[in-house]
Amino acid sequence: MENLKVALVYNQVEQSVLAAEKLKKLLVASGNVIDQENPDIVISVGGDGTLLSAFHLYIHRLDHVRFLGVHTGHLGFYTDWRDYELEELVETLCNNQEENVSYPLLDVVIRYRDGRADKHFFALNESTIKSLHRTMVADVYIKEELFERFRGDGVSIATPTGSTAYNKSIGGAVLHPSIEAIQLTEIASLNNRVFRTVGSPLVISKEDWLEIRLPQGGEHIVTVDQFSVQQADIASVYYRVAPDKIRFASYRHMDFWHRVREAFIGDLK
Repeated sequence: MENLKVALVYNQVEQSVLAAEKLKKLLVASGNVIDQENPDIVISVGGDGTLLSAFHLYIHRLDHVRFLGVHTGHLGFYTDWRDYELEELVETLCNNQEENVSYPLLDVVIRYRDGRADKHFFALNESTIKSLHRTMVADVYIKEELFERFRGDGVSIATPTGSTAYNKSIGGAVLHPSIEAIQLTEIASLNNRVFRTVGSPLVISKEDWLEIRLPQGGEHIVTVDQFSVQQADIASVYYRVAPDKIRFASYRHMDFWHRVREAFIGDLK
């Protein structure tokens, strides 16, 4: 098999640093090349947060790279290997280079009133919008049609894999990543005889899109995974299923529902 160019991304926890150093030696000894600039595969060592960082670090190479996660703590939703399985990982990597699985991403565009250029992002988990100083008021458009006027703490828009993260904690549904869709979930919406929202999570297909239009004069914070944009004069935030996907090396990629059970229910025996 052709040797791989591999990039390593790891956090600074001692266990992760030691695992990354060992992994680097095993990769080189097996004939692979450590290439942080133009890798074929990106291996994160740490947890789901480390893999999120790796995704954003190599987001410009989504068409060229696959990701693989090594966790040094509990099982994650993006990490398949433990730090005591590095020899097996490298052996599998060398012999099964073509297997992969793809997951949908969230396309995010922030638009401004004052003539500034739009800002474009991809999210692997979710994006949220919140008002900094008062109850957030926003018009929710699906395609070009006004769906509701939202009042509350904010809104969250999640990918299927991100549906198990913040989205789940605010009452969103858990979506299987084979479903190419995004999910809008309200954060503490106001609902009474005067103000009404649908009050339920909305699953938006890849043929549709969302636009959250914000009132003039407000200051909002928009998060994209672990990053945040805090600015005034945001006119709207546009969301859709991204045309690009993230690819994971699927040498033993764990079934999604098994991950959900392990994360939230545990052993049923």
